[in-house]
Amino acid sequence: MAASKILQNEYKALSQEKWVNVELNNDDIFNWNVALIVINPDSLYYGGYFKAKMNFPHNYPYTPPSFQFNRALFHPNIYADGKLCISILHAPGDDEMSGESAGERWSPAQRVESILLSIISLLDDAECSSPANVDAGVMLRKNTEGFKKKAKADVEKGKEDIPAGFVMPTHESTARIPEKPVDDREFWVDSDDEDDFGGSDTDAEMTEDGNDGLPDDEDQEEGDDEDPENEDDETL
Repeated sequence: MAASKILQNEYKALSQEKWVNVELNNDDIFNWNVALIVINPDSLYYGGYFKAKMNFPHNYPYTPPSFQFNRALFHPNIYADGKLCISILHAPGDDEMSGESAGERWSPAQRVESILLSIISLLDDAECSSPANVDAGVMLRKNTEGFKKKAKADVEKGKEDIPAGFVMPTHESTARIPEKPVDDREFWVDSDDEDDFGGSDTDAEMTEDGNDGLPDDEDQEEGDDEDPENEDDETL
């Protein structure tokens, strides 16, 4: 399948998601404008709207796309220009220099959704061993409260990019409403209102025939044989 066809399918699927806002740049399927929306209430970046650009190679998915935030976040794994240091966007195969295994890096099995979810996860699970932003890495380790204030400031800056009329999703608005459990008692109440599981038809026949559902002539013959002593009395 051609890269454009794959990307069209992925774009269509992501357009239905609440946690990301996607649009094509100049109707080019290989150039996307995306906005990551953090709807996890436990996240330090909850309520964030972070715009970015994604550019896809024409041999996608064999080669990973590029990703760059429009506004650089103060984060250990985000460079000053908004680009990311994240394994999933690195070229396929083992890398002895970085120590990354092929399983950590890009593979053709990955998709745009997995990239974006990995980036959202990275925000709260920073890798500080080899930071892209050394100052952010040091602050996260030594001054957690100061880092949290920086993160909150980035969330507020990102809100400036929310399109007019766009309704920001929340954890509550995106949570699935559990289905109402079936109450067995309702089944039995409904069943009691029925004609006793079809038994009423038989009862009606028995009432009409005066017996157990046998035809009227058979009931009569059976009734004639019931009391032979009465016949003797009439003859006498």
